Amino acid sequence: MVETPTLPIHEVASEIPPAPRGTPAWLRQIIAFAIIAVALVAFWEGYKALGAATGGMIPLTAARLPVRPDDKSMPHVFDILAALFKPVQRGSENTLLSFLLRSALFTWREALVGFAIGSLVGFALGVVFVHSGLLERGLMPFVVASQTVPLLAVAPMVVIWGSRLQWPAWLAVTIISAYLTFFPVTINTLRGLRSPDPTALELMRSYAASDWQVLWKLRVPAALPYIFTALKISATASVIGAIIGELPSGIADGLGRSLLTFSYYYVSGPEKLYAAIFGAALLGIVFVVIIAQVERMVVPAGRRIE
Repeated sequence: MVETPTLPIHEVASEIPPAPRGTPAWLRQIIAFAIIAVALVAFWEGYKALGAATGGMIPLTAARLPVRPDDKSMPHVFDILAALFKPVQRGSENTLLSFLLRSALFTWREALVGFAIGSLVGFALGVVFVHSGLLERGLMPFVVASQTVPLLAVAPMVVIWGSRLQWPAWLAVTIISAYLTFFPVTINTLRGLRSPDPTALELMRSYAASDWQVLWKLRVPAALPYIFTALKISATASVIGAIIGELPSGIADGLGRSLLTFSYYYVSGPEKLYAAIFGAALLGIVFVVIIAQVERMVVPAGRRIE
């Protein structure tokens, strides 16, 4: 009998190819975003095709489609994309794309300052409330009530106050942006600071830890997943606040003025308004992605709130 040579177990293991790793999370997110974008484009164009085939009627009924499928109400997606590379106005050397990029960058700077101010205010309120039940009971109703006032009513008031105090116009816009930002951060910070296990709190107290030490060594690390969830919500809110704040402030460089101007000429060029709307939406998405990447660097994967 011929003996078959055998290899040591470590050599056999080295011959086995490594198992393929799963698709990275960031790549899965990009693929999911691309699939959803393609599906939305297909739905948009399919709706237009259906409306053209039925004369704007719902098939097999006498009812009209909820949105008219003509090119004024719903321009083709490729017409919107083509408009990005055309002059923003007659005789201009700037394309609509470059104009929107500059406007988006201007608005993003305002939103970023408002986001920072609102986040700091929200975090500070959360810290105050977790240490003082009296202040929480006294101030929380006003914090909640602040979010029930329509922003379209608040924005002109802030702009008028700012003009009387001779503020720069952008400062009023950042305050409006911060106004929308602070509330989610306040609520989630308070919830996160209260999330540590009571046993851990008792252990810290048994070592004579001060409130300051308990806050930064136990409460804040436990609250990070909650805070980042609020920051992602507040990122989009800050962009919305900045855009709305630009309307009464008279600022001519941001997305707010672009949306208002293109709405005036909607009949002659609806593609420009849709491009500006998509630009504003993309700005909010990019802001959230940035916050999500910071969260990945700060919060361990097992503790993130997806």
